[in-house]
Amino acid sequence: MRVNVEVNGEQRAADDVWPGESLLYVLRERLGLPGSKNACEQGECGSCTVYLDGTPVCACLVAAGQAQGRSVRTVEGLGSEEELDPVQDAFVRTGAVQCGFCTPGLVVAAHDLVHRRPGASDAEIREALAGNLCRCTGYEKILDAVRLAARTVREQA
Repeated sequence: MRVNVEVNGEQRAADDVWPGESLLYVLRERLGLPGSKNACEQGECGSCTVYLDGTPVCACLVAAGQAQGRSVRTVEGLGSEEELDPVQDAFVRTGAVQCGFCTPGLVVAAHDLVHRRPGASDAEIREALAGNLCRCTGYEKILDAVRLAARTVREQA
């Protein structure tokens, strides 16, 4: 089947998609967007988090056909090489990126939080990131990045 979807503001189509194929697979392998990572394939780690019609979802749990005619925004669509999104910039500036496998999902989850609730408390930040697992850090640099991003978003408002 053919899946037509808006990805990062651009209409895209994937051909020969089989019914059980995940949105994650379509994004990475058929549309050439490797930012979202394939880790657990069970929606437990958050590495594949993307926006689907403005709501963060684990792309590994969404059948590609469910994205038909909908809007997807990946970590690649948050900013550009010339101008990073404040969350992307904060992750770089605070050193919150280590191996990078969890980073795309954390960045999307943090992006959702700071744009929805830029004054979030530490408890709210921890809850918003609870669906994202990182094996390399103790999460402190990640929390620092989210706090910095939130401050930047508040200042820009």
